[in-house]
Parts: sequence; C-alpha cells; structure tokens
Amino acid sequence: METVQAALWVVVVLVLMAIIFDFMNGFHDAANSIATVVSTGVLKPGQAVVFAAFFNVVAIFVFHLSVAATVGKGIVLPGIVDTHVVFGALVGAIVWNFITWYYGIPSSSSHALIGGIVGAANAKAGVDSLISAGILKTVVFIFVSPLLGFLLGSAMMILVSWSFRNFRPLKVDKWFRRWQLVSAGAYSLGHGGNDAQKTIGIIWMLLIATGYTNAADRAPPTWVILVCYSAIGLGTMFGGWRIVKTMGQKITKLKPVGGFCAETGGAITLFLATALGVPVSTTHTITGAIVGVGATRRASAVRWGVAGNIIWAWILTIPASAFVAAVAYWVSLQVF
Repeated sequence: METVQAALWVVVVLVLMAIIFDFMNGFHDAANSIATVVSTGVLKPGQAVVFAAFFNVVAIFVFHLSVAATVGKGIVLPGIVDTHVVFGALVGAIVWNFITWYYGIPSSSSHALIGGIVGAANAKAGVDSLISAGILKTVVFIFVSPLLGFLLGSAMMILVSWSFRNFRPLKVDKWFRRWQLVSAGAYSLGHGGNDAQKTIGIIWMLLIATGYTNAADRAPPTWVILVCYSAIGLGTMFGGWRIVKTMGQKITKLKPVGGFCAETGGAITLFLATALGVPVSTTHTITGAIVGVGATRRASAVRWGVAGNIIWAWILTIPASAFVAAVAYWVSLQVF
C-alpha cells in the first residue's frame, strides 16, 4: 500500500511540474501574442494580456488534440517512458525557459520540451528509443514555421500596401488598429491551441507510462485538457515583459498595418501546424512574420543583429535542454 501511495505522489508531483511548465510557457510566450498589439499602441499591456489569455483558453473548443498525440505518443517509444524520463524532460525544459526568460531571449518553450524529452529518453535507452518520424517532423518545422511566417507576413504586407495605396495613411492606420484586434485574437488562438497541447502531451505520456490511462485511448482525461489550457491562459495573463520589447520593437518598428500582417501570417502558420499535429514554436513563427513585414519596407528596417541572436537561441534550445534533461534523469535515478 505504501509503495502504491508513494508512486501516486510521484505522479502528482510530476503533473504539478508539467502544469508549472505550462504556466511558464504562457508567461514566456505571452510576448508572442501581445508584443505587436502592444508595440503599435492598439491595446495597453494590461488589456492585451487578458485579451490574449482569453483566446488561449478558447482554443480548447477549436482544435483537435493532434499536437498532444504527437508529443504524448510520437516522440519516444511508449515502453521507454517512466517517471525518471518525464522528470528529466520537465527539468530540462523548465531550466532553459527560465534562463532565456531571464535574459529576455525569445526562445522556444516547445522545442525546450521536445529537447528535454529527447535528452532524457536518450540518456535511458539511446537513440533507438526515439521515434524518427515524430522527431523529423518537429525538426523540419524548426525551419518551416519561421520561413512560412516570413513568407506569409511579407506577402500580407505587400498585398495590403498595394490594396490601400490610394488611401490616406491616417485612415489606413485607424482601420488597422481595429483589424489588428482580429489578427491578435487569431494568433492568440493558434498559440493556445498549439502550446497547451504540448503539456497535455507530456502529462498524457506520464499517465500512460504509469498505467493511469490506456495507450489505446484516443484522448487523455478531460481534467488534463482543462487544467493545461487554464494554466497557459494564466501564464499569459502575467506576461513575459522582458521579451515583449525585443519582439515588438527591437527586431523592426511596427505600425498597426504591420502588426496585422505579422499576426495574420503567424496565425495561418500556427493553424496549419496544429492541424498537422506538429509541435511548432510560436516564437519562431511570429519572429519570422515580423522580419518578413520589416523586410518589405527595406532590408535595413530589420535589425539583423537582434534577429541573429534569436536564431542562435533557436539553434541551442534543443541540445541545451536535452543536456540538462539527461543530467536531471541521472540525478533522478540516484536520488529516487
């Protein structure tokens, strides 16, 4: 009986760690949802975080759990996962999230989690424990999501500029201040739909590994879904203000029309990725879209040095979180 109770407490602690990660994900990635709408002055910061958090949670009614299935069942072979692997994965992701938040670097919470899972599983059973199709899909979209965001953001900017070329700038600015609410809502919806499901996926992985749910089930328990969407919404409400300035102004200076185009391009990318079940980085996506919007004006409108620093953070995210996760896995074995 004591052994069963101890095992249950381990699961409870790991679920709480996953929820903390989900909260940090919303906190860290709030900048992705609100940076453009705040930097253009369409919404005040307090209004923007509540606005974004609302759409993060509403996403529960819009998207299927395709991304959760990829994370929960499509990255590591089910027989490999145990509580030590999940612990290592969560520590790797949480530590990297904290480091990048502290230094104001817009890195990917999503890839930190994937890197954590890969690092812990590899530490236990080597590369044969990984499902190559799931890993390949995630890695490919490291490049596809910012590129698609760039292309869609720049295409939207060119289309809008051409369509409204005969209108007075003040009138265009007034219209797009309203329309940016629509684009910001759509982007926040896509952010909640993709990112909350990653935490759903790792809790689902844990519950399958510990026998609290069946691997054949098509969805995790309802409480997991509700808790994860709520946690990311609350995290967004508290906001990641250190990163907002980088995303909203340091890459390129945005006006409402540019914010609308960047958010719309980013939202389309996230909707597509979520439909395909790919855990993408909302940070990569919106950064690509913002750079695309800035580049349509002139290449010098983009601060390429800042963009380059962000790219280096992207490159380091998976290996860094994987290394921390492997160490955490080893520590877990020694302590527990």
